[in-house]
Amino acid sequence: MKTRVFLFLVIVSLFGLNSCKDALMNDGSLSEKSASYHSAKPKTESNINDVTGLVAPFRVLDTLGKGYSFTEGPAVDKHGNIFFTDQPNDKIYRWDAATGAITEFLSETGRSNGMAFDKDGNLIACADMHGELWKIYPDGTHEVLVDNYQGKLLNGPNDVWINPVTGGIYITDPIFPRGYWDDDDPRKQGWEPTHSEQAAVGKGGHVYYLAPGASELVRVTDIAGWNDDSWPNGIVGTPDGKKLYVNQWSYNNSGGIWVFDINSDGTLSNTEPFVENVNFLDGMSMDERGNVYASGGVGVNAWTPDGNKVLTINAGGGTNNVFGGQNNKILFITGPVDRLTALQMNVRGVEKY
Repeated sequence: MKTRVFLFLVIVSLFGLNSCKDALMNDGSLSEKSASYHSAKPKTESNINDVTGLVAPFRVLDTLGKGYSFTEGPAVDKHGNIFFTDQPNDKIYRWDAATGAITEFLSETGRSNGMAFDKDGNLIACADMHGELWKIYPDGTHEVLVDNYQGKLLNGPNDVWINPVTGGIYITDPIFPRGYWDDDDPRKQGWEPTHSEQAAVGKGGHVYYLAPGASELVRVTDIAGWNDDSWPNGIVGTPDGKKLYVNQWSYNNSGGIWVFDINSDGTLSNTEPFVENVNFLDGMSMDERGNVYASGGVGVNAWTPDGNKVLTINAGGGTNNVFGGQNNKILFITGPVDRLTALQMNVRGVEKY
């Protein structure tokens, strides 16, 4: 009898361990946490405030990899794989959508930050070591697409969005002085920065556009309603290529998200505030409902197309986010900054192509 009881307890224990295991399911989704999955109560995790049911029921934030110095720039390829950077260590890593394995994709990346895939499967990366925009090919080789605006060094490209309709590339270019910049770099200065190559006085923070096949940038925020003495940071657009959202990082409540109309020639017009008086906004993504997700501060917040906040994910901080996975319904978050985390969603992203 004792033997039978012992064997029964072993089987129950093994079942419990298996049900709690954090892994990928056969459909490419993340596994449920046992305690939440078997609860009959509605989702009440204290770190997620989900007003409209964007997050899949009974899901919690999963840590997929940790031990990095400062994760950034998650980008999704057409297979749902996620590429992200560890900027201080100058590396790009790849999370495999089929296996969940994380492997190093590239070192010596130009201190890549924000990234996005083009339709040809190339990784477009904001490499701020020398103020460059890179095209990284699948074999890891690269070419520098641009490194200046009208002959002057860029501040440090930070984030990128590629128009899925035209293939045109938009980048944000804030001045965040880096300790790894050479001492003779004209951008190097103390905090808070007061000048850049793009502005003799002020930060010269702008958004730039690179048309398909072009070799010169067009500055698209020399328009009414844009404050160039700022840090433009996260950027995302609608899948129809008609609207662009850009945020400004700030620590004094002067930050926010602005929305623009995208003209047929790639320029912008009709600047409108979308979300105002928000601190520490960083990378952004969008779901199929048009909700805008912005990392920064506690983790990730999301707003409807009307500007109403509907989701807060307290991830203990964060720099960026993107949808991916085989079903495109996993929200990947670089945050906290020493790891890559993920959350199963009820909605799909729009940046996988």
